[in-house]
Amino acid sequence: MDFVSELYTAQPFWIWLAIGVILLAVEAAFSTEWLLWPAVSAGVVAVLTALGLRIGLPLEIVVFSLLTVASTLLSRRLVKRVNPGDAPDINARDSRLIGQRARVVEAFIDGRGRVFVSGAEWPAEIVGAAPPVGESVIVDGLTGSGLKVRLA
Repeated sequence: MDFVSELYTAQPFWIWLAIGVILLAVEAAFSTEWLLWPAVSAGVVAVLTALGLRIGLPLEIVVFSLLTVASTLLSRRLVKRVNPGDAPDINARDSRLIGQRARVVEAFIDGRGRVFVSGAEWPAEIVGAAPPVGESVIVDGLTGSGLKVRLA
């Protein structure tokens, strides 16, 4: 422990850099989404100490804490603005199809046919009049491995 206190006294940059790297490594390993901003804050404190700002460990911890809280809160606002919660998940391909225009590629018989949308053919169900092959329909929902469609 004497080594760490001597290192901090001589060059606090390395302590804060080590804290930041450790937090970033844990974040990368476990993808917690909570340790990124503390790691960045530790990096900022490391840079401040490298630039010669020697305010002492207690005040550096306060600066680190304030930066962590501020950056975490600001990042949450940014993430909500950039990626709203009501947007479909980018990995949920099926749900992203809802509302898109599809083209009928196989005639509907008894309300079942096939449509082409988003680069792939899908089995589809329709209620009511069946459109002819080549016509456009709108995807309304999902049915297991298929789509519910309506006339465009």
